Amino acid sequence: MAATLTAKGVPMQLYAERPIRRTAQLVSDLLALLLVVFAVWLGTSVYDEVTKLRAPGDGLVDAGTGLRGTFDSAASSADGIPLIGDALAKALRGGSAVGTKFADAGRWQIEAVESLAWWMAAIIIALPLLTLVVTWLPLRWHYTRRATAAAALRDLGDEGLDLLALRALTTQPLRRLAKSGRLATGWRERDRDVIKLLAGHELARNGLTA
Repeated sequence: MAATLTAKGVPMQLYAERPIRRTAQLVSDLLALLLVVFAVWLGTSVYDEVTKLRAPGDGLVDAGTGLRGTFDSAASSADGIPLIGDALAKALRGGSAVGTKFADAGRWQIEAVESLAWWMAAIIIALPLLTLVVTWLPLRWHYTRRATAAAALRDLGDEGLDLLALRALTTQPLRRLAKSGRLATGWRERDRDVIKLLAGHELARNGLTA
């Protein structure tokens, strides 16, 4: 039996009742799911690999912080030296500023690497998702709406079959209109065999059984 989902009391026909078409839909859904899983895995893997490039930045931060701490400690000690203490401490604090610049450069590099990793992962994941949103998802939603409406008409009995038959007549290709005269006459004369034939054709077009 085809899978259905109840929404607001109206059963939605998510999959066809005919085996071949239902199998094709299941395969397409599975491929879409696998594409999403693969995109997420690839995106996270790329993110992890790119973030490894932050190692030099971490080294600069550690070196700069250590250098600043060393010069600050030395400057504090130099303050106590008579006569030359102030000048020596001032010179040492210049070295502390260099350490600060090293640390800032390292942090900038880390931020740049993390931003690059995030954007690369986002693009890798977003592109397949957007492709599915503009291709696979509209097709599935369009089918669900058509199949649900067709199944609802089928459940109405003769009145629904009559509408399905009319739908089948109005959607005939132009090259077949000349051959549909007998069917049109049969539909106007309420020929049950003709109506069932046309309704069955419309139901089959939507993957449903008569």
